[in-house]
Amino acid sequence: MQPPVIVLVRPQLGQNIGKAARAMLNFRLTEMRLVAPRDGWPNPDAGPSASGADIVLEQARVFDTVEQAIADCSQVFASTVRRRDLVVPVLRPEEMAERIASSADRSAILFGAERSGLETEEVALASAIVTVPINPEFGSLNLAQAVILLAYEWSKGSQLAVPTEKGLEAVAPQGELEGLIGQLNEELEGKGYFHPPSRTQATKNTLRTIFTKTGWSSREVKAVRGIIRALVTPPRRR
Repeated sequence: MQPPVIVLVRPQLGQNIGKAARAMLNFRLTEMRLVAPRDGWPNPDAGPSASGADIVLEQARVFDTVEQAIADCSQVFASTVRRRDLVVPVLRPEEMAERIASSADRSAILFGAERSGLETEEVALASAIVTVPINPEFGSLNLAQAVILLAYEWSKGSQLAVPTEKGLEAVAPQGELEGLIGQLNEELEGKGYFHPPSRTQATKNTLRTIFTKTGWSSREVKAVRGIIRALVTPPRRR
């Protein structure tokens, strides 16, 4: 079982990045990815707040977009509240941990910016939403708290990993799915499928959830991309 990757999307303060790194290392998570950190990277304020979790900060990788940060991940979980504008499965933390433990594929957990959280289009990239049960009258978690809660939940089952069933194909990396979705959107745009324009993004989000929640294998992704090419290419003369 591979430990999940922790992806901080547009983190604002170096102190919060350091605290998140400290929370990660408490549960033997060392792979942090940063998407467009507001104050750049490296950030001198992160080190003191990490309280010795230097290995996490030293190995942290920076990406321009969420898509780039999760391209090699087959399972992606968005830490956010339930989104009524997206048809995405909503899991409890223990359900997320079970999915990570039962898969040999790489997983990622997304955490949004301190003030604004994840954008709708970023949540739409995820296989599922994971929501921590919290007091509805005071739903205030800081970034490090959110990281430590989900890291702890994962750690509880880390020694009890369920082996992947033999014969099952590995889930395709996110990058392959992005290629499929991009190809489909391009062909649909050429056919005038997205109408009216005001509904274009919502329709694209719906199509994305169809492909991201089914667990396609690389072989299946290639097959579907071949079908799309066959449908839009003039038939060959026999």
